[in-house]
Amino acid sequence: MIDFAWNLESQVAAIYRVSGYVHGISEIESQRLDSFFGLEKEIKLLCANTESFLFRDLGVNVLLWGARGCGKSSLIKAILLQYAKEGLRILQIEKEHLEILPEVLDILRNKHYKFIIFCDDLSFEQDEKTYKNLKSILEGGLESLPKNIKIYATSNRRHLLPEFHDENEIFGYEGNEDKIALSDRFPLCIGFYTQGNAEYLEVLAGYFKKEKDTKEWEKICRIALQYAVQKGTRNPRTAAQFYTLYQSGLLDYL
Repeated sequence: MIDFAWNLESQVAAIYRVSGYVHGISEIESQRLDSFFGLEKEIKLLCANTESFLFRDLGVNVLLWGARGCGKSSLIKAILLQYAKEGLRILQIEKEHLEILPEVLDILRNKHYKFIIFCDDLSFEQDEKTYKNLKSILEGGLESLPKNIKIYATSNRRHLLPEFHDENEIFGYEGNEDKIALSDRFPLCIGFYTQGNAEYLEVLAGYFKKEKDTKEWEKICRIALQYAVQKGTRNPRTAAQFYTLYQSGLLDYL
């Protein structure tokens, strides 16, 4: 039996602990939607779906997939910050604990709130079977998902499970229909893609609003690109980290 230690009125989010209880979270690590740069389309899609869920009892389950560090998880937390006053609550459940989902749904279905079950970094290895629990709940089980609950998941993989074929894992054919069926159960799949130099600097420019029209901006761009090379990736997370380092003065020591 789950120990449901979550004050829904004062705590807008919670996380399921391995010891068997739902822990209400008082302090949320989040940022405002207008602080994201270069994700206008993704934000519009996610907000439209969330508003449809909140205000029209519609909306669908969502999979945010693609390159690491592009803001998938941060965007979901920002959605909570945006709509918490409208009765939205988020419960985070790790993939290792998906077997408790049916019991969680039983607890939440009669609550006077709308819930997002948040599964972060959702992917399964070749020999894992826990994905079957999620697949049945998403679509295919005898009991439907409660109308006040949706599942938002993030993953680096489009199809959530690896396939060992010559074809590209993300864009190519994956032969195991049972495993493809899991991602097919997310009607809305929002892709996040690796950025080039131009896109990376465009995101960076959103942080450096004052400096970008000065000679200092050319210097910032040069150092930022060098920093991205050191990190091995050009994505929004890298841009945000660079800006934090710039503000703190630590770049002079790197």
